[in-house]
Amino acid sequence: MRDIKQESDEVLVRRSKEGEQAAFAELVNRYESKIYGLARKMMGNREDAADVLQETFLDAYKSLSGFREEANFSTWLYRIASNICLMKLRKKEGEKVVSLDDPVSIEEGELSREIPDWSTNPGTAVLNKELRQVMDEAIKGLPPSYKSVFVLRDLEGLSNAEVGKVLGESVAAVKSRLHRARLFLREKLSRYFDDNHSQQI
Repeated sequence: MRDIKQESDEVLVRRSKEGEQAAFAELVNRYESKIYGLARKMMGNREDAADVLQETFLDAYKSLSGFREEANFSTWLYRIASNICLMKLRKKEGEKVVSLDDPVSIEEGELSREIPDWSTNPGTAVLNKELRQVMDEAIKGLPPSYKSVFVLRDLEGLSNAEVGKVLGESVAAVKSRLHRARLFLREKLSRYFDDNHSQQI
């Protein structure tokens, strides 16, 4: 008898659909840390992240019969988790709508369009504990539609195409939101560095 841990996602999904609880338990075990990590970055606190984790797997279990197996299970799971996060964030913000056409500007004008790809190594920007806190606060301040793209692309390391599949968006829309998210974060971080620099003078 094969070890269940050696089975592919596809096999585990089929066995789960047939009512084998151990197969679904293995899927949960396989992805719970990734889903919790995504939720933690999106929601900004452990309590909400734990709620998202629980709701994600409950929804996945209820909807499993409708899951089309030509898609990746992980992508489908990310989509469920992202939708739950977005719903909770928008509820917290009172359905605040942010237009993607709104420019991101600072006192000196719009920021340069030379935006680095944060996905290469997000950790390189985190030089110390204080900067990590500033970065976390900046990410927390992102509008939900920007935050979901930034977290999935630059923190979770998904490709633009994969992010598009998770969020049901075109690659062009993903790139646009990612660009604006990076501008937003760069503005916040540039203010932090400017403040620190002025204090040192």
